[in-house]
Amino acid sequence: MSEKSSHRGLVVVAIMASMAMIAIEATIVSTAMPQIAAQLGQINLYSWVFSSFLLTQTATTVIFGKLADVYGRKPMILVGIALFLVASVLAGFAWSMPSMIAFRLLQGIGAGAIQPVAMTVVADLFPGNQRGKVQGYLASVWALSAVVGPLLGSIIIHNLPWAWIFWINVPVGIFAALAFFLFLHEEKRTRVVSIDILGATLFAISISALMIALTEMETTVSGYAIAALAVFVVTLATFIWQERRAEAPMVAPDLWLKRPIAFANLAVFFASMSIMGLTTFLPMYVQTVLNRSPLVAGFALTMLLLGWPCGATIASRTFARFGLRPIMIVGSVCIPAGTCLLVLLTSTSSAVLAGAGSLVMGFGMGLLNISALILTQDSVSWAERGSATASNVFSRNLGSTLGAAVLGAVLTYGLANSTNGQPITPEQLRGLLNGAGEMMAGGEAIRLALQHALHSTFVVMLLIAVLIVPVCLLVPKHAAQREAQQVS
Repeated sequence: MSEKSSHRGLVVVAIMASMAMIAIEATIVSTAMPQIAAQLGQINLYSWVFSSFLLTQTATTVIFGKLADVYGRKPMILVGIALFLVASVLAGFAWSMPSMIAFRLLQGIGAGAIQPVAMTVVADLFPGNQRGKVQGYLASVWALSAVVGPLLGSIIIHNLPWAWIFWINVPVGIFAALAFFLFLHEEKRTRVVSIDILGATLFAISISALMIALTEMETTVSGYAIAALAVFVVTLATFIWQERRAEAPMVAPDLWLKRPIAFANLAVFFASMSIMGLTTFLPMYVQTVLNRSPLVAGFALTMLLLGWPCGATIASRTFARFGLRPIMIVGSVCIPAGTCLLVLLTSTSSAVLAGAGSLVMGFGMGLLNISALILTQDSVSWAERGSATASNVFSRNLGSTLGAAVLGAVLTYGLANSTNGQPITPEQLRGLLNGAGEMMAGGEAIRLALQHALHSTFVVMLLIAVLIVPVCLLVPKHAAQREAQQVS
């Protein structure tokens, strides 16, 4: 990548625009989906509108990271934007839930190309401290999108046809694509590499099967989930066999097992599991157990979105002075510290305590994520940077999915044991969330059951978060010091 021939400022704007499309997609679609599902029907497929996107995004992230190393960043990110925009247009014309799911699958493939390749471009264009600052900007994009998405979704669904939930991506994507096409210039590199198509196919199938199994097991362990898990095990074993014999493996074991990369990705994996519990269950606790308004619950969660970019910004300004490993360790301590505050919550607690826990966890994530990403990127050469970046993004996505499944199962188990095996119905939960708990039969008993189950969920979150600390301590000092010198 040629820094001199690339207009770095304009490329950063293009990266922020393309990342904003992905970041805002989840929140804006979740806001509008109840109305969309009411028109399309087949409510039983509701969750797959979200799961399908995450499935293909996770399954293709590593593949596009490798392709970016072989064919260059620019072609891959343009392909990703094109796929994302085509899928967005088609989603606006969806005539049924199956068609919507199909278009969301395609949209996820586009996101699987955009996210890792865009982050790799940042690593190519910006050395050291400058890269940390840009990553801080990207963290702010995700935080802002989480706030703006629901508001924008509400405005569109009440004033425009719901198709604009997806079509709003088109002008943003076209702008980003044009900026990349005009202002991102790569040096000509001659690489003759055979593409491990079989390995890519096996990897996509195995991860897709795992995602399906985890999604199904969020509610119950069904035969469908067990079958998907069996497919995952078989295809994963075949994939490992293929990668050992391939001339140019899609997922190079030598890269993924490098100690700095392995432990940085493992730390991000556990951190993403913890944060998924926070974003999923904290608003429910504040509304049902603390009996506060949705506005207060939203405020408590928004503190995460305040702490995250603050942590990322501070980390980006202190790399050269303190090094990457110490900042990762501080971040790894902050995450379980914030989780401890959630474990201390009771029915008489102030919502401020919930917000404080969210803030501390977000701050820790900002420190950890930026440090882990830069350590991963700088542990390899240009020719492997796309694959390394994709491994980091993949670890985040997989951690989020596994976290949702594990913590969802803990909540379900806790509810079953708190109510003598009698499930809490969606109507009862909706009544609590709407503030009608006092008027419902057995409303206080349901609230106490939720408190017990959510407390158990926070305890498991803490156990997961504590694992981040020893993992970060296992990051080799010499590698972290070497990368910190490159950062400075």
